[in-house]
Amino acid sequence: MSDKDTSKQYICHRCGIPLEPMKTGFSYLNRNFQADILRCPTCGLVYIPEDFVRDRMAGIESRMESK
Repeated sequence: MSDKDTSKQYICHRCGIPLEPMKTGFSYLNRNFQADILRCPTCGLVYIPEDFVRDRMAGIESRMESK
């Protein structure tokens, strides 16, 4: 996560409590990977920042599709 995202406190829309960085599993093209993402410790709702999607997930996506 970028410094911009870690300096801001995000609150779960469902539970009203702060999101916490947690290992979160992702699946793409039958492959699994994990990343530390802000997530609600109660209901599991995740916040995926734009820079994570644009930079990290795009790189993972292109590597997986090339295999």
